[in-house]
Parts: sequence; structure tokens; C-alpha cells
Amino acid sequence: MDFLTVPLLSVFVLPTLSAYSSRLNLLFFYMSWTTLVMSLSDVRIEMVGTLMARLIFWIIPSCIFFLFDSLAPNTAANLKEGGEAGLPSGSRRHRASAYIFQVPGMCLVNFVLSFLLQLAWEKSMIYFRFRPAVQVTIAVPMPWDIANHLFWGFLLREILSYSVHRFVLHSNQPGLNWIADWHDNWFHSLRSPLPLTAHYDHPVPYILHNFLPMYIPVHFFQFHMVTHLIYIVIISIEETFTYSGYSILPISMLQGAASRVNGHLSSDGRKYFGRIGLADLVTGTGEFLGGLVGGRGVEDDRRRRRR
Repeated sequence: MDFLTVPLLSVFVLPTLSAYSSRLNLLFFYMSWTTLVMSLSDVRIEMVGTLMARLIFWIIPSCIFFLFDSLAPNTAANLKEGGEAGLPSGSRRHRASAYIFQVPGMCLVNFVLSFLLQLAWEKSMIYFRFRPAVQVTIAVPMPWDIANHLFWGFLLREILSYSVHRFVLHSNQPGLNWIADWHDNWFHSLRSPLPLTAHYDHPVPYILHNFLPMYIPVHFFQFHMVTHLIYIVIISIEETFTYSGYSILPISMLQGAASRVNGHLSSDGRKYFGRIGLADLVTGTGEFLGGLVGGRGVEDDRRRRRR
């Protein structure tokens, strides 16, 4: 665990705990960042930063949600958008069986696979003397540069994710049937979204639909490491809450994303293919309701379940 050095931890933790002024926090961050860049390799900084962001903002909170749903089904069912269908056991009267714990296990396997693919890609880029996907430099991008890259990165991710999900994972083309069948037999075996299941699928559909749309924008726009970390943190928070299955979420946009996931499962994959709902809105496979909140169809499904 030698990679968990003081400079690395200070970049993530210490500035947020400081009671000093914002200027001193920025100075402290820059000094910590400079020390970090000079003391560790670029690939190590990228991979450990990615792992820490995923651990803090996706793995740990999603595991807590999953254990809560499994150990307190009566309470959790009252908080679930799908009621008992949103529990790991599917019922208030039963604890989650050993089988259902294979679902989060496969989610973690897919995550490790994506992590190794990211590492292999960066190692290959360095070996063949190409520019790596993530830029690790002492100079930190300005806020407007970060915002610009994030905007275009999430837009490209939305387009790629929508296209793969609709035209590959739900394709009737003979050459793509086998991929669509894997997605249907794995992800669409879920009755309702469960914590951790943002990464639940057969590995091939998972790589096509989850990893590549996430990582291609990073490589295409050559994200700085700081931008990359913010990007991964936002995606991790989105995945944690969107697939929690809870009916009340802290941000309306997260509520909309969760409704779309529920709507995609309840419609047997006939609508809501995108991540943020923009592509669905443009192409007519989803509806707009108050800030990309998921659409009237999802709201109607929810009302019918509560009656």
C-alpha cells in the first residue's frame, strides 16, 4: 500500500478538512499536487486516483445500501420506488439468498475488468510512445477549462451510451443478437434496480455500454487528471443513487435518472436508453418532465405500483 502516500491522501482529504481560508486551501492543494506529481508515476496517480474515487463514491455507499436492503427489508421496502420488487430478496418476508449476492459479486468483477482495461490501455499508450489518455502535469487547468471538458465529455458519453444501448444491446440484427441476448439474460433479469447493479451485466455488453462510453471521452478530449477525477466522482455518485432503487433522492436530476432506469426495466427495454436522458428526449424514446426527470410514463408506472 505504498501508493497511499501523504501527498496523495492530502489531495483528496486534507483540504476538505481544513478550517483555513480558500486561498490557503488552494495553496495547500497546489503544493500537495506538485509533490504528488513529482513523487509518483503518471499511471500510478491515474489508477490510484480512479480507484479511490470509485471506492469512496460508488463501492462503499452502494455496499451500504445493499446491506441495508438485505438486512432491513421491511424498512427498505417503504423507501423503494418499486416496493418489495426493489429488495434483493424480492420480498419483505425473506432475507437475500446466497444467489442474489452473486449480483454484486459480478458487479465488482466487471469493475475490476474495467480497471484492468484502463491500466492496460495507458500502459500500451506509454509503451508505443503515444500521449496517454489522462494528462498528469503540475499545471492545473482553470475552472472554465474543467467545465468545458466535462460538458463535452458527458455529452459524448451520453451519445455513445445511448447508441450502444439502443442499437447494439437491444438490436434485432442477426450479427448482434448474441450480444443483445447476453444483455437481456443478465441485466434484464433484474426486477428493479439494486445497489451496485450499475455494473451488472455480461462482461461484453458491460464493456460496450459502460466502460467504453465512459473512457472514450477521457481519451478523446485528453482530460487532465483533476478533470478526470471530477468526471469519475460525478459518474460514481450518479451510479450509486441512480441504481439504489430509492424513491426519494437528494437531487431532482438523480431522481430523473433513477426513474429512467426503472422505466427501462419495466418497459422491457423499449425506452430510456441514455444516461442523462438528453438523447432519449431528442430521439423520442423518453419524455421530458421538469429537468430530465424521467417522463410521464415512468411517473404513471410509479403511481400504478403504489395503488
